Amino acid sequence: MALQSPFFNNGRRDDTTKPGTPNAAAVAAGPAPVVAGTTAAPAATVAAPAAAAGQENQARLTVGPNIKLRGVEITDCDTLVVEGSVEATMDSRLIQIAERGSFKGSAEIDVAEIRGAFDGNLTVREKLVIYATGKVTGRIRYGKVVIEEGGQLSGEIEFGAAGATAAVSRPAVPKLQVA
Repeated sequence: MALQSPFFNNGRRDDTTKPGTPNAAAVAAGPAPVVAGTTAAPAATVAAPAAAAGQENQARLTVGPNIKLRGVEITDCDTLVVEGSVEATMDSRLIQIAERGSFKGSAEIDVAEIRGAFDGNLTVREKLVIYATGKVTGRIRYGKVVIEEGGQLSGEIEFGAAGATAAVSRPAVPKLQVA
């Protein structure tokens, strides 16, 4: 049994393409159609449409690499993925800034994952995660914060997202100033 280059035979072994072999008819017919719920279909093929169906109702905006989005207000967006450059104001559930991405402006977010740069007013109602390559500067308010070694946080930093901790009584703590 000799193997041929995958460039000329789509990675199939040449013994399956010879007439008279058990798999010759299946190879000649091409790939079998995939029907959800059949046992012949791989699990990934069946699971992928189900996973995508759950995310259909989510509003997701991706600003790709080398894209610059300026002077906008982003509303009704569940997830913002920034791989390029964004100057905006926004209110969202999740922001993900990639290593080469940058956001400048004002944002009120439930969860922020920063691998790139954020500069401006950032209010994170639940959790702020700054990865090793991330840099956050400006006026930052957060519910919880996680900073990976190497991550940078500077500016006026305050615990407690807008109104979320106002009902909790605790002694007055001066604002943390980081340079």
